[in-house]
Amino acid sequence: MSYKRILTIQDISCVGQCSLTVALPILSACGHETCILPSAVLSTHTAGFSGFTFHDLTEDIPAIQAHWQKEGIQFEGIYTGYLGSTQQVGYVKNILDTMGTENAVKIVDPAFADNGKLYPIFNDEYVAAMRTLCPSADILLPNITEACFLSGMEYKEAYDERYIKELLAALAVLGCSTIVLTGVGYSPDKTGVVVYQNGEMKYYEHKRISKGCHGTGDVYASAFTGAVLRGKTLFEAAKIAADYTVACIENTQDDPTHWYGVKFETALPKLMELL
Repeated sequence: MSYKRILTIQDISCVGQCSLTVALPILSACGHETCILPSAVLSTHTAGFSGFTFHDLTEDIPAIQAHWQKEGIQFEGIYTGYLGSTQQVGYVKNILDTMGTENAVKIVDPAFADNGKLYPIFNDEYVAAMRTLCPSADILLPNITEACFLSGMEYKEAYDERYIKELLAALAVLGCSTIVLTGVGYSPDKTGVVVYQNGEMKYYEHKRISKGCHGTGDVYASAFTGAVLRGKTLFEAAKIAADYTVACIENTQDDPTHWYGVKFETALPKLMELL
């Protein structure tokens, strides 16, 4: 296994098991040198906590990038998650376009919407900005809601395979032809992930756990990225990330006090086994 340097760009929620506090340990456990670029620092994540602190790091990003360029630092993988503003999206696009090695893998998780709605801090201007990242990505990693906002297609709670194929085709027009679409379920007790590449779809279905957990999207994206950088095929990586995320949720189900995230740490041996 080659030792690769990957950069992940997203916020730090100091408590809450999401974003960088998930990405850094999972990517490191996959055997990669994991470098970080925080987009913001929060005392906790914003789902269920009140009175949290927030420090925006947008203005720090250009100086950090300039220092890296001066030192000749490049990355064999770049993975972006939650970004806090349209200005940050512009900075991150420049990093995607200039900071990777010749064969760098660039993965964009849009991380701005779910369940048919934008997250409260985002608007149509932000969605338009996120569209500009698509041509810079080798792999786009949206959920169905994000795919609908990016493509302009109508969001549906109930859908069939034809709808998903049309959605993916509309999304690919934006400039990224390889898409991993999460949260795709054709029956109430099942969900899964669709890998779309060169116009072809491949679906991995697994059980749906009714009680959702915050941060599972970050767990999935981090495990997927780690597996791809380990040399797994897209479908293998999608399957590994799905099975690992399910294990993380199952590890947390019997603890009602752990409502703010998943115990992904205790499932890391499972991820190692899957890899």
